[in-house]
Amino acid sequence: MARKAGYALLAALVSAVILVTTLALVGTDGPGGRLHSANGAKRPPAEQASSGAWTGTWSASAVSAEPNTDDGYPDMSIRNVVHVSVGGSSARIHLSNQYGALPLVISRATVAVASAPSSPVPAAGTMRRLTFGNKATVTLPAGETAVSDPVRIDVPDSADLLVTTYSPTPSGPVTYHPFARQTSYLAHGDHAADTTGTAFTEQSPYWRYVTAVDVWSRDAEGAVVVLGDSITDGITSTAGANHRWTDFLAARLLQEKDAPRMGVLNQGISGNRILSDAPPRSPSNGVSGLNRLESDALSRTGAATLVVELGINDILKVPHQTDPDAIVGGLREITALAHERGLRVVGATLTPFGGHRGFTPRLEAVRQEVNRQIRNEQVFDAVVDFDLALRDPNRTNRLLPAYDSGDHLHPSDAGYRRMAEVVDLDRLRPPAPVVT
Repeated sequence: MARKAGYALLAALVSAVILVTTLALVGTDGPGGRLHSANGAKRPPAEQASSGAWTGTWSASAVSAEPNTDDGYPDMSIRNVVHVSVGGSSARIHLSNQYGALPLVISRATVAVASAPSSPVPAAGTMRRLTFGNKATVTLPAGETAVSDPVRIDVPDSADLLVTTYSPTPSGPVTYHPFARQTSYLAHGDHAADTTGTAFTEQSPYWRYVTAVDVWSRDAEGAVVVLGDSITDGITSTAGANHRWTDFLAARLLQEKDAPRMGVLNQGISGNRILSDAPPRSPSNGVSGLNRLESDALSRTGAATLVVELGINDILKVPHQTDPDAIVGGLREITALAHERGLRVVGATLTPFGGHRGFTPRLEAVRQEVNRQIRNEQVFDAVVDFDLALRDPNRTNRLLPAYDSGDHLHPSDAGYRRMAEVVDLDRLRPPAPVVT
């Protein structure tokens, strides 16, 4: 009996070794394993189809420090509502203390699928606690970011997720995205794992700390990252309706036959420019497109195609950039840097602003020349002509009234939909991998 027991024990040990070895060989890049490379490089299509890969499904730029938050939100739970594009079988969450001045301690963080659009109530059975390096508490030094460990959760396409953080102590200025066009929620005390939502009585128009969501997908082909200004930020879209042009684009990619299955990441910052950082008096306009290109676009998980919708603020905001060659030069530099990382680049023409209080014939001439060069020269791999799509054919320096939000600069919901409609989806497909 002793010998038989010994053989049984030996067999069990051998089986365990084989199992661990197998997991080490085939499971370390999976939903519960180590992260992919920092630049989010996706696998070749054949391998990805069989084993899956991480893909960005939602993002928002960390813009600045929220005013009047010198102590942060101590003993408060912040439940961010975010609307994903592609779904997956696991998720991981990116948090940021980029504009903080003190270490940010998050003692509890969770993710769940919302029970209804914009609701703070999780769907039954979807609440998941997040860990960071297998620990429930994470401390983000000032200026730093963190990515959660993967957590298994069934994320549907086009779903609202609830990302909740709880900070027990004062943490300094809060890193936020001010023009979310989405209602999020706050609660006093630690309610991060609350499954009823009843404690979340305070509403907020901001996203705080959370900057991205990745999903593990077996069929996604990577992510489309949109680097833009307030037009991409969707500042005049209907709040809570997900009517930014990037939302309409994400819907097309999911619904249309033969469209590439790709996540859509909105890296729009209202007031943003290509060439100049925001002045101290307007910190919510963000650092320049060139200066945030790496952090906001090229390093996004699964980034495969970059869409650039920038330039109108370089012309319109003081000090005005009146040299079209300088603006186009900045766009060329963005394209070159993206090409170095293997991304395809689609560039947008600058949309009309006739009738806006800042309009002058001189500034209009700059816009027209920038658009001429975008259309006629090799600035991007492909061009989406938002100017042509939105302008009034009888007054080409103005938005068509149906597409005008009323300020003669930003589109209406119908205008945002039209922008998504004119994007050639085939132009968004990831570049074919180079065979050597």
